[in-house]
Amino acid sequence: MSYNGADLIFPHLGIIIQNMSRSIQLPGGFTVYYYGIIIAIGMLCGICVAVWDAKRRGQDPDLYTDFAVYAIIISVIGARLYYVIFDWDLYKNDLLSIFNLRKGGLAIYGGIIAAFATAYVYTKARKFPFLRLADTGILGLITGQIIGRWGNFFNCEAFGGYTDGLFAMRIRESLVNPSMISEELREHLIYDAGVSYIQVHPTFLYESVWNLLSLCFLIWFGKYRQKWQGEITVLYLLLYGLGRFMIEGLRTDQLLIPGTELAVSQCLSALLFVGALCILIIQHKRYKGMPVTGLKTGLTKKK
Repeated sequence: MSYNGADLIFPHLGIIIQNMSRSIQLPGGFTVYYYGIIIAIGMLCGICVAVWDAKRRGQDPDLYTDFAVYAIIISVIGARLYYVIFDWDLYKNDLLSIFNLRKGGLAIYGGIIAAFATAYVYTKARKFPFLRLADTGILGLITGQIIGRWGNFFNCEAFGGYTDGLFAMRIRESLVNPSMISEELREHLIYDAGVSYIQVHPTFLYESVWNLLSLCFLIWFGKYRQKWQGEITVLYLLLYGLGRFMIEGLRTDQLLIPGTELAVSQCLSALLFVGALCILIIQHKRYKGMPVTGLKTGLTKKK
């Protein structure tokens, strides 16, 4: 079946995108990339979810909107630094390109680390329990991740190796950064209407869906099963670490630990999963038989 040179195709789902645009032009010739728009939408939705959870937990929502101002700025810096550090060869000969975020280049783990550090300092300054803020803030964070991953879709990046499975995504080769095209993908190039395509795992989609399922679970757990402060945070680290570990193994654009063939995000995911699992086991024994506190400390589950 010919797709008439479409830019992006999900052949087994019948989805065809004829022209894959990455940006819009504003008056004055200023270019706005969809990547940035998607990230901004993810941040705004994340704030809304955190504020909603704060209200249902009986907390002051202004605490979270104030925190978001600091967290967003510092997290973007952290995400960029993480990416630049582990892909230094791409920037070492053009240092000014480090500041060009419009085409991508943000590593979520850098943002997560920066967000946790910011939360710790912020709660110390506001004399508010760190874990209580983290349990609510995590829901906003994962919401941002769910939406933000679609920025990778518009950038035609963060995909996996070759597949012919149900969700296989076929991308016009000319739209993809050549450094992301593995030898395996080159061996499976597909030609249609004079256009060459790579066919890949849409790992951005896998991660977005995994995070959506995790968010639904965490919201439910926080209402009906939570027993101790920090439990939602630890569960997030467990779920995200597990999902990212599996998905990262499929990707072709992994950031590697210098001097090794180890994907830094996959190693960090494994550490997060193991660490979170150990904490949950220890805390389960500690709180075994204790009542469910529900939405906020001291609030028993409604019958």
